[in-house]
Formats: sequence, C-alpha cells, structure tokens
Amino acid sequence: MADDAAAWTALRQGGAVLILRHALAPGVGDPDHFDVNDCSTQRNLNNVGQEQARAWGRYLAEQGIRSAQVFSSAWCRCRDTATLMDVGRVTVMPSLNSFFAGQGDREAQTAETVDNVNGLPSGQPIILVSHQVNITALTGVYPDSGEGLILAMPLGEDNQVLARVGPDRAPD
Repeated sequence: MADDAAAWTALRQGGAVLILRHALAPGVGDPDHFDVNDCSTQRNLNNVGQEQARAWGRYLAEQGIRSAQVFSSAWCRCRDTATLMDVGRVTVMPSLNSFFAGQGDREAQTAETVDNVNGLPSGQPIILVSHQVNITALTGVYPDSGEGLILAMPLGEDNQVLARVGPDRAPD
C-alpha cells in the first residue's frame, strides 16, 4: 500500500475514492421483519456509532476534505453514517445496498458500483458508505465498522487499496 498521505492526496484530487463501512450498529444482518423504508425494523447506529460517524467528519476535515460527493446504501445505518459525517448531501446509490444472506446480487451490484463510481463527475472527492459484504466484494478486505479504504480510480475487477483509514485507525 502507498503511504496514507499519498492516498489522501489522490482522494482530494479525484484519483481515488473513499469507501467506508457504516459506523457501529451492533448485531449481524437485519431482523426478519426488515423493511428498508422503516428504520425501526433495522439494525441502527448506537451512540458509539453516531459518534464514530461525527468523528469521520472531523477526520475528513483534518485531511482537507470539507465537501464531497457522498453516496450511501439505502440502509438507515449507512445513510445515518453519511449524514452525520456532514461533508455533503447524501445520495442513495442502490448498488451499495447490502447483499448479505442472499438479499441482492453480489456480482451485479459490485459491477454496477464500479460503473456508477467511474461515471461520476470529477472535481470533488467521492465518498461511499456501504456494508462489509459490498466492500469485501470490491476489495477482498474485511473492514471493521467505521473503517474506510481509499481505492485507486478508476475502479475495476482488481481494485488497488491505497490506504486503510479511519479516525481511530493508526496510519499504515
């Protein structure tokens, strides 16, 4: 992996994208009565997760990123993470939705995410908030809750991880 400073520079200049796993939402998967349109039926951020998301906003500002194109899974824990970071309007990108336990389509969503991201206009950093399974499918990395990966652009089948980052993570 490149050093973190070079990865952050690439992100600021449009040569990379940041994808992060939503902040801490205790548990695994979602309840049986899960409804993507009803946060009360989902696993949500706890107080620690909410603070992790706010810490991301402060951390991004320290890295010179105060405004970004922000895209999220439709799941409330992802949208809440993206919103609490407070670096830009959050747009749902359905390809970032979880495909854990057979919901969704791993291959199709991963390919769609690659196409979506590569088709975005440059000019502002790009931040994606998604789920462990989606990030692992793109990178082969199993990220912790609230952990981010800076990936070299353009995305493709074999994505290069430039850095693993987060407000609580020591630089590589």
